[in-house]
Amino acid sequence: MSKKKPLPVTSPSKDNLSVDVKMLTEVLNNVGTCIFTKDIHGCYTYVNQAVLDLFNINLTDIIGFDDSHFFDLALSQQLKENDRKVIKEAITVENEETNFIKSLQETRIYKTVKKPLFDDANNVIGICGVSTDITAEKKLQKIIKAQKKLLHTVLDNVDAYIYMKDNERTFKYVNSKVAELFGTSAENIIGKKDTEVLPLDVAEHFNQSDQKVFDTGEKQTIEETSADEQGNVRYYISTKIPYQHQGELPTLIGFSTDVSELYALKEEFRKQANTDSLTKLYNRRYFIDHAEREFHRAKRHLRILSLIAIDIDHFKDINDSYGHPIGDKVLMSVAQCLLPCLRQEDILARIGGEEFSILLPETTLQSAKVVAERIRLNQSNLIIKGEWQGEIKVTVSIGVTCIRFADDNFDDFFTRADRALYQAKDLGRDQVFCW
Repeated sequence: MSKKKPLPVTSPSKDNLSVDVKMLTEVLNNVGTCIFTKDIHGCYTYVNQAVLDLFNINLTDIIGFDDSHFFDLALSQQLKENDRKVIKEAITVENEETNFIKSLQETRIYKTVKKPLFDDANNVIGICGVSTDITAEKKLQKIIKAQKKLLHTVLDNVDAYIYMKDNERTFKYVNSKVAELFGTSAENIIGKKDTEVLPLDVAEHFNQSDQKVFDTGEKQTIEETSADEQGNVRYYISTKIPYQHQGELPTLIGFSTDVSELYALKEEFRKQANTDSLTKLYNRRYFIDHAEREFHRAKRHLRILSLIAIDIDHFKDINDSYGHPIGDKVLMSVAQCLLPCLRQEDILARIGGEEFSILLPETTLQSAKVVAERIRLNQSNLIIKGEWQGEIKVTVSIGVTCIRFADDNFDDFFTRADRALYQAKDLGRDQVFCW
């Protein structure tokens, strides 16, 4: 049996190599980035079509020429430095290069990877490189960075607390006012849940309105409160809007404005609207509004209700003898003397001039008379002293009535108390008369 002869080893033909080189060249010429090789002296030994297009030249115009023909090397220091490192240190360099191109008379920025080329003895004989033009990208990044800085400047200086939270209660953004309110940095808040940053009760309070945004998918405007470290309650008007970014959890953007001062001012206005400025008791308007509601409630539910009318005796003589400042002092003293005689649910008001009224819910006529007699006695013991000679003794006349189911309206009730008061005056003052 004869042995088989080994198959001959064939080398690639010239034609095959030519086809391969042509295909590789075609591929490199269609890559949207600059590919090149240089010898150890920095002269180009190969460039693809992207390089030729960049310089607007033919292949014969670049092979054998160094970078000084195509770049302003005084303005392209990174290019020279990167080439030097690759050749001298035999290392790969990945870096950005800012190069001034002579033919374009403009600066371009490239993301460049340069590697050393070696001979068979492992000596560096040149470099190969791939450079991608990122000029437009860098310009866009610069614009985005500037816009981001501007946005942060605006958001950090707006007089509002601005934040973003996802539906898992994680903060995605806070401005500097929020960070200052929470007593930490923004970096220490972003990425954390509200329960990690805030006391649990506060976090739950804010989450109630947050959840409405996620449940409805609609903007919510609400009033919120929070206590500061000193226990002072702060008031906020918050607007929360849903925001959905593709591929991310549902998020809300919140804008909260501290309206504590406005709220306090509003409360002060409300108090002033309802309060007599001299005695600090309720004024006539508040008393009538409240008393009318109590009257209709008592009529509707068949409940008892009493009313006391009070007038300071001979108050005109006090004003004429001592002057209005002393008269004001008398009014304030009488008001303070009335307060200890009342329950929390009773309503005391200065109706006008030297007249006062007290509404007593769930109080019979007889019980109201007991209260009135206590008031009369306390006032008769009231002595007002001042810088003038002598002292002022104060007495009051008091009328008492209770609701009648025949009363058609509050005016019937109120007028009857007034008549009882004037009956007490007609009987000699310093006494109580029940109608």
